Amino acid sequence: SSGINAEYGSVASMGNIVTVGPHECCIVSGGCCGTQGKSYVIGGWAWAWWCVSQVDKISLRVITLTPTISSVETKEGVAITCSGVAQVCVMKEPQMLEFASEQFVGKNQKDVEDIILQTIEGHFRAILGTMTVEEIYSDREGFAKNVRAIAGPDVSKMGIRIISFVIQNITDNVDYLKSLGVKRAAEVKRDADVGVAKSTAESGIKTSEAERQHMEAKYSCDALIAENKKTYEMKQAEFNQEVNKSKAEAELAYELQAAKENQTIKQEKMQIEVVERRKQIDIEEQEVQRKEKELECIKRAPAEAESRKVMILAEAQKTKTLALAGAEAAAIKAIGGAEAYQIEALGKAEAEQMSQKAAAYNQYGDAAIMSLILESLPKIAAEVASPMNKIEDIVMVSGNDGSMSSEVTKLLAQLPPSVQALTGLDITKALEQIPGVTQA
Repeated sequence: SSGINAEYGSVASMGNIVTVGPHECCIVSGGCCGTQGKSYVIGGWAWAWWCVSQVDKISLRVITLTPTISSVETKEGVAITCSGVAQVCVMKEPQMLEFASEQFVGKNQKDVEDIILQTIEGHFRAILGTMTVEEIYSDREGFAKNVRAIAGPDVSKMGIRIISFVIQNITDNVDYLKSLGVKRAAEVKRDADVGVAKSTAESGIKTSEAERQHMEAKYSCDALIAENKKTYEMKQAEFNQEVNKSKAEAELAYELQAAKENQTIKQEKMQIEVVERRKQIDIEEQEVQRKEKELECIKRAPAEAESRKVMILAEAQKTKTLALAGAEAAAIKAIGGAEAYQIEALGKAEAEQMSQKAAAYNQYGDAAIMSLILESLPKIAAEVASPMNKIEDIVMVSGNDGSMSSEVTKLLAQLPPSVQALTGLDITKALEQIPGVTQA
């Protein structure tokens, strides 16, 4: 540690540490072995070698300048005096610090301010010569912008920046501005008088218009009030109707609910009665079952025994009856066989007889048929007259002529159809086929 302290002490004895605040810039130039670089330090410290290092400082504070131009002629040749206020400062960029150090190192604050002021005033004067008094007076902000725009690049070459520039005062020695003011005042007064007249006329017009609008608004409001009143009354009537309707519905709903409640009560009562009846039925069924068991014990057992006895006797009688029926059936079958044989023999005999008759009919022809018809007529007459044996008297009612013969004739005329209906034989055709017989 003693060696480090000794080395530090030897180095410290060869130079100084320079410190600066945030409003200053320290410029260290020169150095050992012919160093040509510069060091710029703002708000810090720097090392400076004795005898071989140059230390300079530049203020970074804002500088306020008041450029004033006296008796400068404008574009129209009017001599005016114009003053302004400019705020400038040194820029902190390394290139700008180098420009500023080259221009202002070694100069005092007054010299720096004079250099910047003269530059601004030169551009100030040049710009005034390109504008009219009216333009300068009416557009001071535009004029100040032109000064900043034109003077800015020149002062930036010295590392200076124009923060702000404003026109403070404009005067002249020939009362040009005053004349402009008088003229402007007259114009303003004239415009004011014209404005008053126009305002008076417009006021009358607007008063009448306002009165008309007032009356229209009043009538409109009255109509609207009447309409709203009518609407209110209609709404009130509708509301009353709805209230009455709601009351009626509420009353009906109450009655309906009461009816439902009564119905529910009745249903509950009926349910209670049903339950009671079911209980009564259960009791009665149990009583019936008890009596049935009692009856079964007292009467059913003997009755069943008697029933079995009757069934046994009936079964025996059934067996006996079936045996007798079988014997009778065998006898009837034998008798039926004999009768069938007899009928078959009779049928064969009748068939033989009919065959012989048919052969005879074929042999004798129409005479045989006529003989058969004549033999059958008495039988037919007997069959027809048999129901009349029970008739004691016959009364014949004749037609208009009152002839009995006509009635007999009609009766005989109805005989062939009756015979045909009974036997299927057409007597008329049979008679026509007999040789020698002609139809009357």
